[in-house]
Amino acid sequence: MRGDLPTPDVAGAVEAGRLAAAAESGANEPDDEDVAFRTAAATGQAAAVVQRQGLPPGSLGGADWSGFGSVVPVLAASAGAGASVVAAVLADALQLAGRRVLLVDTADPARSGLAAAARADGPVFDGPHPAVRIRASWRAHAVLARVETSLPIVTPGMVPPPRFFAAAARSVQATIVDIGHDPWRVAAHPLAGAGAWLRVGEPVPRPLLVCRASRPSLLHAEQVLARLDAWNQTGTIVPPAQLVVLGTRKWPAGVAGAAGRRTSVLLENAVFLPHDSSVALGGITAEVTPARLRDAAIPLLQHLRLLPGPAHAAGKSFSRKVIH
Repeated sequence: MRGDLPTPDVAGAVEAGRLAAAAESGANEPDDEDVAFRTAAATGQAAAVVQRQGLPPGSLGGADWSGFGSVVPVLAASAGAGASVVAAVLADALQLAGRRVLLVDTADPARSGLAAAARADGPVFDGPHPAVRIRASWRAHAVLARVETSLPIVTPGMVPPPRFFAAAARSVQATIVDIGHDPWRVAAHPLAGAGAWLRVGEPVPRPLLVCRASRPSLLHAEQVLARLDAWNQTGTIVPPAQLVVLGTRKWPAGVAGAAGRRTSVLLENAVFLPHDSSVALGGITAEVTPARLRDAAIPLLQHLRLLPGPAHAAGKSFSRKVIH
């Protein structure tokens, strides 16, 4: 295994080896070291090959996003905040408005919030390594592009660079990206794996940060933004400048006051997507997302200039436009 492989990929490779050994032996405490070693080595090698095919971390040039239309990466403040829900809602609202949409799912398929978002699997495109592929399926008229692997897990570094998703784009007008990995890790090194969708370029990506209406979630959002600050200072990424709050119509009493220095500037224009019992219970399925969620997202899509609508003056809040 390469000595320069990032720690999360090393840990992921070791976990893949242990899973393979357990499956081989059928025991809780497997001792099949050969299977474990071979699987760990294959996983680490795949991650190393994939990462070498992205833009170098020190590259001064930005990414070319022209084949993806408007790129909207959706980053969660923490696991379970609802980035997959927000990504699906935005994609549905856009395609119902007649826009051509690519919905990118970067998560490990076994843990993805978009795992059931398509009725049937579509064709497979070659990835940057024989063990890593991209499957393009249909979510109504939107293309859902997922990462797949023949190995036990998808480590953070095994997510193909964005250019490998171009084959599924087909002249789309907007690309919504569910950055389905640990946001704390992504923020530590956002130039590889799923975080590569935050890279500066033309047209400029418009990242969103998703949180819940709670003090802990706002704290997590602040921590993610703080980690991204260092990369923003280098001019290599575009940090989230829009907060999306899932599961409520407004801030509960005493919550907004817990915002830190970075999140506090995002509070005024925060967009609220109300609670929906069907989504809360069943997650994202192949059915269209509820109208009340899509309607609540329309002002955000207008603000991002992905849909026509009234222009929003700087500092003017549009967060009250929710469905009651």
